[in-house]
Amino acid sequence: MNDRLVMYLHGGSGNHGCEAIVNSTCRMTEELPKLLVTNSEKEDRFYSLEPLCDILQERKIAEHFFAHVWYYLWRAVFHDPEAFMRYRFRQVLGRNRAPLYLSVGGDMYCYGLSRKEAIVANSTFVRAGAKTILWGCSLEPELLQDPEVVEDMKRYTLITPRESITADALRQAGVAGNVKQFPDPAFALEPENIALPERFAAGRTIGINISPMIVRHEKVKGITIANYRRLIDHILQTTDNCVALIPHVMWNNNDDRLTLQELYRGYEAHERVMIFPDMSCRKLKFIISRCRAFIGARTHATIAAYSSCVPTLVVGYSVKARGIARDLFGTEEGYVLPVQALENPEELIQAYDRMMEREQEIRGRLEGMMPEYCAEAKAAGDEIRRIWKECH
Repeated sequence: MNDRLVMYLHGGSGNHGCEAIVNSTCRMTEELPKLLVTNSEKEDRFYSLEPLCDILQERKIAEHFFAHVWYYLWRAVFHDPEAFMRYRFRQVLGRNRAPLYLSVGGDMYCYGLSRKEAIVANSTFVRAGAKTILWGCSLEPELLQDPEVVEDMKRYTLITPRESITADALRQAGVAGNVKQFPDPAFALEPENIALPERFAAGRTIGINISPMIVRHEKVKGITIANYRRLIDHILQTTDNCVALIPHVMWNNNDDRLTLQELYRGYEAHERVMIFPDMSCRKLKFIISRCRAFIGARTHATIAAYSSCVPTLVVGYSVKARGIARDLFGTEEGYVLPVQALENPEELIQAYDRMMEREQEIRGRLEGMMPEYCAEAKAAGDEIRRIWKECH
């Protein structure tokens, strides 16, 4: 048996939210032997994960024609939906089966194809005799009206929703005994100090993150970029603050840098506007922690800001953004601007101004609660240790 905690459904560290989850999880379970089965071994070795756990490239059936045809025919003839998963994870199944598998793809259930992957993977590992944990997850409540999803949730030994909307929805769906809510593991991520550009005015720089994902969710074409550009103009014209454009996901089909470069166009020569390159999640968190305020689209960029006590406005579209803000502030109103609701190019300015009017109040609230909140995120590691001992 492969006597290691196996982390799976990890897309790769080019998504620095995925990297932050695994980095934090490894540090909070430092004494346990761990193996990360990843979609991108190259990314994980390049950024911050290689010293923290063993890394194994998962098998990609699409890259092997004959294997793909064989397993497709097998699945079709024998009605065996787990066939592809047995191929994909063969190195950690059979004689190499681990006692405990940790699903680190926190929002896999929020997307159709990914949800199917997560369900079949969980079924495969449980059928092989292992225990599974759904780690730091978010689920849209309407998903739990699907009996297949509810049945799958009950297969997990433990589910740790990262916000109360998901936790409440699980309990209302009859999934309760294996549910324990904790903050997202990335709240416990330690920043890594780096040298900041001379133009970066610490405490006087507004961090901005935008993603292709939120642009795809807009209802009015072009409204998201228009809102962000108006906001940058507003900051430059009415304050002496600087603006830092900060990417957080660098995947080919979902690259923040492309959207940020579009946003940066026309500001290249402005001495108070800068754009940051790709770097690890811990370095990005350090940059964000030095901002006066943060406007972000990516969940884990905003978690980096929240956990650093930086007043944060989320331009979001999902249960993740709403649930985390509600748990921190008691409401998402004034803290989350749904991208689907954007109709005119001044709305982001208005939300930003309202936040900045309460800047000290918001920062004070975060400073008062973050030590305990981040400690609670780290304490989730005790649950992994508990189940690990049960497996032995």
